[in-house]
Amino acid sequence: MSLLCLSGADVARVTLDFSPAALQTLMAHVFSVLSSGDNAENPTSYTPHRITIPTQNHMALFMPARIASLPCCAGPRSNRMRPHESGAVKAILNAANLTALRNAAGSLLSTNLVGPRGPTSIVAFGAGAQVKEHLLLHLRAFPSIRTCTIVNRAINDRASTLADLIRTRFPAVQTSCIANDVTAPSAEPALKDAVLSASLIICATSSIVPLFPSSWVADGTHIVLIGSYKPTMHEIDGALVRRAIQQRQLLVDSRAACLSEAGELIAAGVAGDEVIEIGELVSFDADSELVLDPARQSPQAGVTIFKSVGVGLQDVAIACAVVQKAEHMGLGRHVDWA
Repeated sequence: MSLLCLSGADVARVTLDFSPAALQTLMAHVFSVLSSGDNAENPTSYTPHRITIPTQNHMALFMPARIASLPCCAGPRSNRMRPHESGAVKAILNAANLTALRNAAGSLLSTNLVGPRGPTSIVAFGAGAQVKEHLLLHLRAFPSIRTCTIVNRAINDRASTLADLIRTRFPAVQTSCIANDVTAPSAEPALKDAVLSASLIICATSSIVPLFPSSWVADGTHIVLIGSYKPTMHEIDGALVRRAIQQRQLLVDSRAACLSEAGELIAAGVAGDEVIEIGELVSFDADSELVLDPARQSPQAGVTIFKSVGVGLQDVAIACAVVQKAEHMGLGRHVDWA
């Protein structure tokens, strides 16, 4: 028996070959499976609640999951990924950046489903891997974006490096950085202007206090919340959450997970019938391709929000897609084992 081992470089080569459309379609199928319920006698997926193990300096998170079959973005339309069901290990891959990529793909899907058409300005809070993948994927998907603002606690090496990367890959986009620590705000006028003019706002921080007030956000803006995964974390205030609820535009990846983990929703007292799972909004054609409404209008009133805490099925799907694509490209090293 052979075990495929994929290095970080192998995974990077594979993921560069995935288009934004293919990635969001993959996540659309994941969310559709998650929202469709399951046959108790023959379940096609299983994703228990995440396991958390605290350590001295960090929190280790484990998200086991199983999914039986899913259209694959790595090959022909008819190709379907079929995770190894025998229990034997098929491949080992460096997944350091895959969580951020699958989150970005889900967020892109939300933008195309309920966000503004032809967004022109994006503001991102944070400068880590999540923000990097979100910016790269959205800028690839929306050439209409002309300004990009990165907001970080400080304009450190990580923020500067990310800004330089955006400038290099997207020279037509005016990219800038703002240093702003929410515990001691120092750039309020510049930050307020950036948020007010934003078409898209990406939040990927571990903040325990809102990053900006609801009053700064213009109607029609789409907000993606990726950072919080504990009840004590809050990237936006309750007023902004309620604005989305009023328009029936508060999307989540998993209703159960978000209502038990997302601090912003818990603090705002959000009920289950006030959120919409993103998987409830997707539809597909006969070839399992995602169908987006070409006549959809940009939201005029209120705001739209997508809150994601991440689900294990996303990891299974993106890992399977990477493995299948790597096999097709002849990448990785095969190790024989008994």
